[in-house]
Amino acid sequence: MLTANTSAAGLSAHVTGTGPSIVFLHSLLSDRGSLEPMVPLLSDSFRLVLLDLPGFGGSPRVEGGLDGQADAVAAAVAAACPGETPILFGNGYGSFLALATALRHPHLSSGLFLAGCGAGFTEEGRGAFRFMAAKAAGEGLESIAQTAMLRLFPAAMAARVPQTLAERRAAFVATDPEVFREACGILATLDLREAAGGLAVPVFACAGTHDAATPPLMARELADLVPRGTFHEIADCAHVPTLQAPTEVAVLLTGFARALEAPRTGAVAARAH
Repeated sequence: MLTANTSAAGLSAHVTGTGPSIVFLHSLLSDRGSLEPMVPLLSDSFRLVLLDLPGFGGSPRVEGGLDGQADAVAAAVAAACPGETPILFGNGYGSFLALATALRHPHLSSGLFLAGCGAGFTEEGRGAFRFMAAKAAGEGLESIAQTAMLRLFPAAMAARVPQTLAERRAAFVATDPEVFREACGILATLDLREAAGGLAVPVFACAGTHDAATPPLMARELADLVPRGTFHEIADCAHVPTLQAPTEVAVLLTGFARALEAPRTGAVAARAH
């Protein structure tokens, strides 16, 4: 795993590459390591900031629920990318934090690329988070590790990548149970659907066909709710596209970045004339 090589407003991060910045926020069921397949695919064209979310890796916990988490992420983005409005990339829990951050700090980023995302869960989805939070509090993360891994990798997919699965399981059980419980509580009550209608930046919302944690319908709903939303479904992929379809994600993310850059480049050229 790439080690943290900097601190941004108190949050630890690994920063690498050259070009416009993209800030990556990882899933609740994983850690920054799940984002690392993107580094060799993107670092020649972009500066990549892989954050440890509050309470993960070397980053301290923060208070204040979703708003407190979003404000901590915003401060880290501003510190890591001075003078820029980077793209925020979020997967799973990171996608909800990216969305909340963009809603609370509308001028911080130029766009959101969200994988395994949405604006709110069904009651069944909320129930799953309440169950995992209770088990984590009473019996520790080892008691729900198998459930968590099945939310990341369906059984047939897991059988093809035993080493990756083992790495992800080890990262999951190393998570602070209280951090996990608090995050589950946030997701069990999260509903950003009404607020999403006022989002100021474009959103690329994607999901794997086999994503059981955040099904594609959630990403489609988000893309329909925001003023400038795009939906894309990734075939033969589940909840962690950066591990399960990194090349496709890199192509999609590069295209999204180039599309965001085109209007700004055109505006500069127009002013020059």
